[in-house]
Amino acid sequence: MSVASGALGRIGTFAVAFGATRSAYGQLLRRPPGNPGSWERTNHAGRPVRLQSGPAAAFGSAVAVLPTAPAAALAVAAAAVCGRHDDLHGDHRRGFREHLAALRDGEVTSGAVKLFGIGAASLAAGALLKEKPVDKVLAGVVIAGTAHLVNLVDVRPGRAGLLVLGLSAPGLLRGSLAAAPMGAAAAVLGDDLGEVTMLGDMGAHALGAAVGSAVAGSNGRLGLATHAAGLVAAAVWGERAASA
Repeated sequence: MSVASGALGRIGTFAVAFGATRSAYGQLLRRPPGNPGSWERTNHAGRPVRLQSGPAAAFGSAVAVLPTAPAAALAVAAAAVCGRHDDLHGDHRRGFREHLAALRDGEVTSGAVKLFGIGAASLAAGALLKEKPVDKVLAGVVIAGTAHLVNLVDVRPGRAGLLVLGLSAPGLLRGSLAAAPMGAAAAVLGDDLGEVTMLGDMGAHALGAAVGSAVAGSNGRLGLATHAAGLVAAAVWGERAASA
């Protein structure tokens, strides 16, 4: 593949994700599905915001990667579904420890649904993206870990979107897959920073899964192991912060 054709592929993927996200976002704002109140939240500053950017970004990411990487689209879709479940049914509990403790007592929390649902889908996507067993597992860890990381930082306006752009940018040197989450995040970043909307668990997890899929698809074993180690460390830090 020539440099020119590679650049066109990246631009095309970015444009598809951006356009699909903007189109879905506008449609969801005009006609929110289900109960309109389920798409409204109060942010950290007490301001009312809308959650429609989350499904829009998930849709844009999935549409952009589907033709070339169906496994990535699978991971994005699963992360979006599990994230939306948490948006609707999440509670005060934070951190894996609390959700696993509830599961031992027979209660299936939204956090447990995310943990096992996104984890299983990420491992399935990793198995499709890689050939060797070790690489399949590492790829699954990277996808799930990145989804968790992006959601972990989604505590202030624009943070998750900016992280997605920062994490994805180096991946453009390796292929066009990283352009999908970049286009989707860029499409709603202005409204996120302006505290009009927020990605919520649905959008943050979906964009993170898209970034993780791009990382997994473009790295060999050493790169996968390095990313996986960093993401596990971030998850441990997040667990300690949630328990503090």
